[in-house]
Amino acid sequence: MVAEVIVDIAHSDVDKIFDYACGEEIQAGMRVVVPFGRSTATGFVMRIKETSDFPAEKLKRVFRAEEDYPAINRECLMLSEKIAERYRCPKALVLRLFLPAELRTGKASERYRSFVQIAQGVTPVFSASAKAQAALFAYLEEEGETDAAILRDRFGSAVNALIKKGYVTVEKRRVMRDPYSDLKGENLNRVLTASQSEAVQKINRTEKTVTLLHGVTGSGKTEIYLTLIAEQLKQGKSAIFLVPEISLTPQMLLQLRARFGGSAAIMHSGLSAGERFDEWCRLREGTAKIAIGARSAIFAPVENIGAIIIDEEHDGSYSSESSPRYNTFDVAFLRAKYNGCKLVLGSATPAVETYRRAKQGEFQLIHLPDRINRRPMPNVEIADMRREVRRGNASPFSAVLREKLERCLNDGNQAILFLNRRGYSQSVMCHTCGYVAKCEHCDVALTYHSEEGCLKCHYCGTHYHMLSACPECGGTHLGYVGTGTQKVAGELKKLYPDARVLRMDNDTTSGKEGHFKILKQFSERKADILVGTQMVAKGHDFPSVTLVGILDADMSLHFPDYRSSERTFQLITQVAGRSGRAEEQGEVVLQTYDPENYILRFAVTYDYEGFYQHEIAMREATMFPPFAKIVRVMVTGGDDGVTLEALREVYEKLQEVYAKHSDAFLFFHKMHAPVKRIQNKFRYQVLMRLTDASVLKSIYNAVSAVKRKDVLIYVEENPANLS
Repeated sequence: MVAEVIVDIAHSDVDKIFDYACGEEIQAGMRVVVPFGRSTATGFVMRIKETSDFPAEKLKRVFRAEEDYPAINRECLMLSEKIAERYRCPKALVLRLFLPAELRTGKASERYRSFVQIAQGVTPVFSASAKAQAALFAYLEEEGETDAAILRDRFGSAVNALIKKGYVTVEKRRVMRDPYSDLKGENLNRVLTASQSEAVQKINRTEKTVTLLHGVTGSGKTEIYLTLIAEQLKQGKSAIFLVPEISLTPQMLLQLRARFGGSAAIMHSGLSAGERFDEWCRLREGTAKIAIGARSAIFAPVENIGAIIIDEEHDGSYSSESSPRYNTFDVAFLRAKYNGCKLVLGSATPAVETYRRAKQGEFQLIHLPDRINRRPMPNVEIADMRREVRRGNASPFSAVLREKLERCLNDGNQAILFLNRRGYSQSVMCHTCGYVAKCEHCDVALTYHSEEGCLKCHYCGTHYHMLSACPECGGTHLGYVGTGTQKVAGELKKLYPDARVLRMDNDTTSGKEGHFKILKQFSERKADILVGTQMVAKGHDFPSVTLVGILDADMSLHFPDYRSSERTFQLITQVAGRSGRAEEQGEVVLQTYDPENYILRFAVTYDYEGFYQHEIAMREATMFPPFAKIVRVMVTGGDDGVTLEALREVYEKLQEVYAKHSDAFLFFHKMHAPVKRIQNKFRYQVLMRLTDASVLKSIYNAVSAVKRKDVLIYVEENPANLS
């Protein structure tokens, strides 16, 4: 037998199939150790065949299998080849997506524990001095089988004494680590409304693979997802449920566990190495049938998939910003087609490209225009911050927000304040010469964090001491520019000393349960006000929240990105939807320096259709996606001169493509990236706008022809982040 092996080395020079002789115990999908050059390497078996084109006597032999089972199933092997071909990256890099890193590195292994129980048919006799042994035996009679470690903590050497006498038996068994084991939820078994029931029927009946579920916040999309999953589990199938933020996975897992018990396994980077490994094993073995997590959960080792759900499908986090630079929808679509299952995209504010495909009939489109039980959407009031400044109000809060906050707290309700910046202030500036403190490793301004008394770079994480004087002019007139979540939380404590304030951003949510602990505190009414960044905008359901304040509504409008209007509309609509989800009417205060902006006007009335018609007309007139494709080739390296030389070489190769296909190009230019340096890596880019996507193949070929040892070169299609 011959195994076709991809060695686990992510380099283009070895990105090919190697044939090895093997025994019948080797199967496709296994990880194997093979001789490679003068050393050994781990590899992935892609296929088993009878013979090789290479002379049999010269074939090297597989040393051994790393596991006694195929780590990657046949579907995922096929998928890996399609992804590698689509995104032009080494197959080894793609195959790693399907495995927990702990399996490859050996940092996690199966955990075993010993369990003690009374031996059958024994009649123990204890001397008067063997009180601990008698107590242990009585304990086992009452409690039954117990973990040996617990018994040894309580009864000490009595455990070994009973084992020696044959009064008890010990069995060693594998034990799965259970993340969020204390997560308990009540299965409410909600009855579907007429509109929810109709949506489920439409999804089941349609011949189209993809359904876009366009429902306002609070319209009951989650209950539709859970019903679809329940139907698939009854048929013996599995499901994948994707959410955009790690912070949402415990909350969604709570609902899944309440409904489906241990059938749900969570996959995200916040788990410990052992927990990640065990959750992956439960899915691979089939003891868990539902994979829930952020985008990487699309690579879960589940088989016979009946439904794939992508919640908040518009979210930019579904596009990978590291190699392989895949789009989650593309991978989900491939898996849906392979399994013949339904792919459901849900959002209150779908991506413009997605909505257009649904409007044109490529996807099934289902509207849920009303909240559950016809509860009204929150009233949105615009606060003109220009007037506040003219009135001498220098605080982050408008008069109307302060008034509504006070009323909300007096009524015993909760409030959420959204600000798209963490830290105390945006940056530190010298008022004498205009110097702004920047990171030594990245071309970005530092952010002041008052609790730690330091400056931080939000790109590389480097900490700096707070400045006492300007390094440029020596001046001591240093001021803070902008407002961050930390500062807002501090101001709230001054205004409302009795109010309990929680802050939720990247600084307060480190650790496995960072997000969950804050959300749990807030949901249990242990805080009155939650101040947060984008983490608070998505998917959360807090019945007692009756007020949402959006402090910098138009900040994202002015980013140099064609999606800035779309993202602003989505963000405002999503965060506004956290208010008034129970019986009481919700309120939203939207603070802005640009109250006449058309995007804000659409957002205030929750008019997605009006926004879409305006935005799609603008995109068509300016020839931006979906009417064209933006392609960016990034060139990054530690030496500016070497990186610039690589850019010139890439640009020359691309110029040859441009010369042959100039009609397909709307734009073609090389330049510095907007952020010129990150983590001491200089960054250059070639930006292109194409009307014909078939040119992509030539672009990938041109880029892959340039090989520089210390320079990273890669292609991005419609990148989610253009900075």
